[in-house]
Amino acid sequence: MQPKDSSHLAALRFAVEYHLTGAEAQAREQARLICIDQTVEASDEVIPPGPIRDEIVGRVESFRRLDAGRYEAVISYAGELMGESGTQFLNVVFGICSLKPGIRVARLRLREALLAGWSGPRFGREGLRQLVGVPDRPLVCGVLKPLGFSPAQLAALAQQFALGGVDVIKEDQGLADHPFCSFTERVARCAEAIANANRETGRTCLYVPHVSGPWALLRERSLFAKRAGAGGVLVCPGLTGFDALRDLARDEAVALPILSHPALLGTFTAHEDSGIAPAVLYGQLPRLCGADATLYPIYGSEYAMSRADCAAIKEETGAPWGRLRPIFPTAAGRIGFDRIAELCAFYGRDVLFVLGSRIQQETDGVVRACQKFVEEVGRCLKL
Repeated sequence: MQPKDSSHLAALRFAVEYHLTGAEAQAREQARLICIDQTVEASDEVIPPGPIRDEIVGRVESFRRLDAGRYEAVISYAGELMGESGTQFLNVVFGICSLKPGIRVARLRLREALLAGWSGPRFGREGLRQLVGVPDRPLVCGVLKPLGFSPAQLAALAQQFALGGVDVIKEDQGLADHPFCSFTERVARCAEAIANANRETGRTCLYVPHVSGPWALLRERSLFAKRAGAGGVLVCPGLTGFDALRDLARDEAVALPILSHPALLGTFTAHEDSGIAPAVLYGQLPRLCGADATLYPIYGSEYAMSRADCAAIKEETGAPWGRLRPIFPTAAGRIGFDRIAELCAFYGRDVLFVLGSRIQQETDGVVRACQKFVEEVGRCLKL
């Protein structure tokens, strides 16, 4: 059906920056095909004149050379194509063209009017700070692992993290519902252990269990976690879909902070000439869909992330973007004491340090090691 009001479509458009690899003529042709493939996906000859060709088909707004063999094409789409779901939006942004090499989504450009239907993060940076009572320094997060521990063992570790003064304790994404470590028993035990530690320290440490699964199970787990005393939930949108993240963030019955984990998303960013840029995948999309903090590996670790990648994520998590609250970027990937000063200088106060298994190897024990880590973070920022 042809749109009845093409002028309305023309007024509400969003744009995507694509980086294209190849000779200039090849890149220009690729940009032209993206306009078609991401919308009507039909042979040019069968696209009728009028509103469909003029407004529904994508439009190349600008084209420029980046460097040898790389070009940027900014392509706009009718705002109505964004739809009311992350599924439809992502399909327009990168659905069919994701099947081709040499095309990379570099940035999303969304007007404030189009952001109105996206509530984004419920808490964001300042909301998380208020929950844990830490107004200034970077937040510190412990990780419950390894897979194979019993609920009692994980609860004991959680209590040590909380006594050590970390602000958040998240489960490893490998923890699900296992015969040797059921979700309900684990969550109940860990929540109780952290609550006991909070009473002892007088602080508020948030427990964040991993709840990924099919939507009905994800929501059921989130509600159980809330009843048990959890202070947030961990979701892997690469496993559940970004719409699950968005729906959970808007769910008034859950109403908990959400940490977004990058499981299964890494191959989108692995090749700099294809896929989705880290700033979009770990910055813009989690923020748009409602995560309050986004996890990803820091540069200088064993993962394929550069300093420039992390700087771009940091920018996209905090830059003004309609009414969407800023969210926490993270420093994760076997972070040790040796990198605290460097990463505090890189991020400033607004970052979530994630302490994995390395902190369990400290000779002082987990409690004292966490205390020293938090103290060193404050010292580096002279707090």
